[in-house]
Amino acid sequence: MSDLRPYPFDRLVSRMFRELETRGSAFDLPRRKFFGGIAGRDASVLFHGRAASTPLGPAAGPHSQMAQNIVLAWLGGSRIFELKTVQILDELEIPRPCIDAENVCYNVEWSQELKLEESLGEYVKASMLIEMLRARGVAGLAGQAGRDELIFDMSVGYDLEGIRSERVRAFIEGMMDARETIEKLRTQIPPEFGGLRDLDFKADLCSSLTLSTFHGCPPDEIERIIDFLLREYGLHCTIKLNPTLLGPERVRSILHDALGYTEIRTPDSAFEKDTKWGQAVAFVGRLRETAQSLGLGLGVKFSNTLIVENHRGFFPGTEKEMYLSGQPLHVLAMQLVRDFRRAFGAGVPVSFSAGIDRHNCADAVALGLTPITVCTDLLRPGGYARQAGYLEALGKRMDAVGASSVPSFIVRAYGNERAALERAGGAWTEAIGARLMAGAEPASLVDVSVAAQWIKAAAELNTEAYVEGLTGDARYSRAANAGSPKKIGRRLELFDCLTCDKCVPVCPNDANFTLAIEPLEIPVVKFRRDGGAWEATESGSIVLGQKHQIANFDDFCNECGNCDVFCPEDGGPYVLKPRFFGTLATWEASALDGFWAGREDDTETIHGRFEGRAFVLSVSGGRAAYRGDGFDVMFDLADPVATIEGKAAGEVDLTYASIMRLLLDSAFGDRAGVSYLNA
Repeated sequence: MSDLRPYPFDRLVSRMFRELETRGSAFDLPRRKFFGGIAGRDASVLFHGRAASTPLGPAAGPHSQMAQNIVLAWLGGSRIFELKTVQILDELEIPRPCIDAENVCYNVEWSQELKLEESLGEYVKASMLIEMLRARGVAGLAGQAGRDELIFDMSVGYDLEGIRSERVRAFIEGMMDARETIEKLRTQIPPEFGGLRDLDFKADLCSSLTLSTFHGCPPDEIERIIDFLLREYGLHCTIKLNPTLLGPERVRSILHDALGYTEIRTPDSAFEKDTKWGQAVAFVGRLRETAQSLGLGLGVKFSNTLIVENHRGFFPGTEKEMYLSGQPLHVLAMQLVRDFRRAFGAGVPVSFSAGIDRHNCADAVALGLTPITVCTDLLRPGGYARQAGYLEALGKRMDAVGASSVPSFIVRAYGNERAALERAGGAWTEAIGARLMAGAEPASLVDVSVAAQWIKAAAELNTEAYVEGLTGDARYSRAANAGSPKKIGRRLELFDCLTCDKCVPVCPNDANFTLAIEPLEIPVVKFRRDGGAWEATESGSIVLGQKHQIANFDDFCNECGNCDVFCPEDGGPYVLKPRFFGTLATWEASALDGFWAGREDDTETIHGRFEGRAFVLSVSGGRAAYRGDGFDVMFDLADPVATIEGKAAGEVDLTYASIMRLLLDSAFGDRAGVSYLNA
């Protein structure tokens, strides 16, 4: 099994800017998909008093744990980042594959896959890379100086003892004051980008935290953790809550009767162990008072995933339970938003994550939810680029009601302008209506305090209107989500496939990439020494007919299986395509087939493993040295048959040497594209 390994910062910087210069993309996201704002519209929101230029962001999960993941999310339009949850137990054995996003989504993956110290480093790297991109004018909200704001929201779990441990404390403190990490990384910025070393990188990365707890965490433990974080660190806090708050009857009625997901079963134990609705309302009320007394914010998040029985056979059989997200969770979580609004009004911030996509993101904005985080939809073809559809749809909805800002959109989105103002204690007049229709902001029409209540009242009314029709919305039904990505009944091989490139953007970590290899034919040549002479036999050839090839970078591949789900062929790109390791040491330590390629002065070397057999090829000045089990030979690349020399106890298969030479060229040759191999 592969483990995630952070990439050196100097090479990450080099990779990012070289790719932008040569290919017009960053970490394989095309420049045309970079978010540049919504023309004529202000999508900014406040989260615990801090501004963010959009309410969108990745949920704490596979899209927010590595530096390049976070940069990709930012380039696509995310501005509030719920960073992947960390905890004291940071050496976990996670089943593989761990993500099944075939239609609705299931996973068995939880918590960070890096060490605590590595997670801190990745989050600081991401922040610095974003600052560098903005300083170079590469991305960001063009022409809106001072308004391109982003927020990092850290996430921790899972119990108070772990959070109070020295290492988790060091993580929290390092996110609140990252100066030490920044200064270490600053010196690693390559000389050609030396001017960026002088940037005033943001050190106070986080002033807020979302608590993620185990399914079944006792409510008094949740309350103790939040109380500790509020008092000890002065952090604004959000409590992630579970869909089991609805109770077994409502969950099963919605899933089975209303939506038709009769195959999804949540065990009774999940409801028995989890916090009950009354308990949640009680501790939120108490913690809200504590937060207010400290001048801090307290909010909730709907929702965590839903525990269900493992009925699909995608995950290892050892996994009796898995976690549901996606379309059906959207309906469940929105019921909780409505219930919570009825209990607390819109005065308590609500963060939302459940089945967000381009069709419903604008509705979530209209409900005043902040942040609106997404995971499942970004696992589908297009990956991070799918965010463009969310923000485009939001812009169109804002245009349709003449709203130039999010507060104005909330007031106008569902036609509740008058009812909301009257609920807020204001007096509706025809003049207010006319000016609002002409594009005036709510705060310019009434007293500021009344305007704030007007927006909250509109959010409450919008919530009622939106949630009322959800259980009958066919888009969330089992029938609408029963399809599977098309397969063509062919198995992947090392080279050549449909080259649809779907596997590149669906990887959250940018582990899959393309190799610049032109169509060609590789002869299958084998040598055997007969006395003092070498005899060569040729038996067929390997034909590469596609415009390029697909490869996998092992350091960023955690074998989640998502590329296999969406690949039209069987076997999985992460399993069968050329796998490159970031260092020779990690290649040597692995038992997996794959390669490590390096270059020193005028010598290029590649180590390869085919079906468990190891080979080494070094090339310099047109001469190749090739060795493996039982042989060590040299030859001229232009004419191996006539120039081979050395020793061999048996057959020497030059086919492997030809393949490795091809991979060397794709990494370091004149046509090599920018990748993690040559950054």
